Amino acid sequence: MMEIINQSGLWGLFLSSFLGSTLLPGGSEVILALLAANGEHDNATLLGVATLGNTLGGMSSWLIGRMIAWRYPTQKITQPQRLRAIQRMQKWGSPLLLLSWLPIVGDPLCVAAGWLRIHGGLALIFIAAGKAARYTVILLFL
Repeated sequence: MMEIINQSGLWGLFLSSFLGSTLLPGGSEVILALLAANGEHDNATLLGVATLGNTLGGMSSWLIGRMIAWRYPTQKITQPQRLRAIQRMQKWGSPLLLLSWLPIVGDPLCVAAGWLRIHGGLALIFIAAGKAARYTVILLFL
């Protein structure tokens, strides 16, 4: 298994982190840990590649949310429970995307941010910061 990961290297890490940040399941943390243990690449490079892939994956989810907004604008939502969720997201705005790294809720947060038309530049900054923090913690505890 280690041989396969070594052969795919940074491209494999980028792809797994990108896919892991979409609505698809992924395991970029394991690949990051194995590559870090291998020692072939420095931690800064691994952090950069994993963060870039994961951030672009999160932004692709944000873009999907923007496309959903064209078909289903927020004004069409009338259920009280969903309205409260929308109000919370609008209240906290882009800083809530710092939590985009969380399992289960992170990817839908990115989609919701796009759907609610949270500014793309701010979304990018907060998504990247949250993802980088997660990968930094993983690398620190290896």
